[in-house]
Amino acid sequence: MPDRILMIEDDESLAAMVAEYLAGLGFTVVARGTAASGLDALGKGGFDALILDVMLPDSDGFEVCRRVRAGSDLPILMLTARGDETDRIVGLELGADDYLPKPFNPRELAARLRAILRRRGGAGARGETLRFGRLEIDRAAHAVRVDGAQRSLTSHQFELLWALARNAGRVMSREALMDAVRGEALEAFDRSLDVHVSRIRAAIEDDPKQPRRIITVRGAGYLFARKQDGHE
Repeated sequence: MPDRILMIEDDESLAAMVAEYLAGLGFTVVARGTAASGLDALGKGGFDALILDVMLPDSDGFEVCRRVRAGSDLPILMLTARGDETDRIVGLELGADDYLPKPFNPRELAARLRAILRRRGGAGARGETLRFGRLEIDRAAHAVRVDGAQRSLTSHQFELLWALARNAGRVMSREALMDAVRGEALEAFDRSLDVHVSRIRAAIEDDPKQPRRIITVRGAGYLFARKQDGHE
């Protein structure tokens, strides 16, 4: 399942931009505009990380951070329009995992978010295994197996396959895939991505020339199919 992120931010346009960008990288983002509504959402559970603005209309992010940290080790990334180093120190002392001043590059936010998820044992770090019928993708061993037989992939190709499989059923753009794999965007039409996808298909598809697992969606990107002909 995609990592589920709560964003408490009263700037609706910023929250919408971040949510759209992170959705393209495979995250699910729930946005709330006040401390009260954010804490209410947190109380219902189910989140993997929190993006928290310092300046909120009904409280401040430091108080929210303190309350969250009192009973949870949920990863927290704090945002602020204030560049004061004291704010950063206070946030970190209260238990925030990282701190990002506004304005920020959404790619940097995504990279920092992945980093705190890894450090706190998020999806990027779990020894998780994904299974799709005859195909098994073992995160801990960096191994791919079809019918129990291991298939050879480079580490880069494994990460690309993992990003696709983690978002099975969702079209991922070329830019989103390259961000997910390398942590930074490459040229949107970098042909090396197609070469890697071709080699992954050669490893996992019955007929790489007529792929049924990794589908090209013209003008949009790639789709990892959950099922093949009605079967996993």
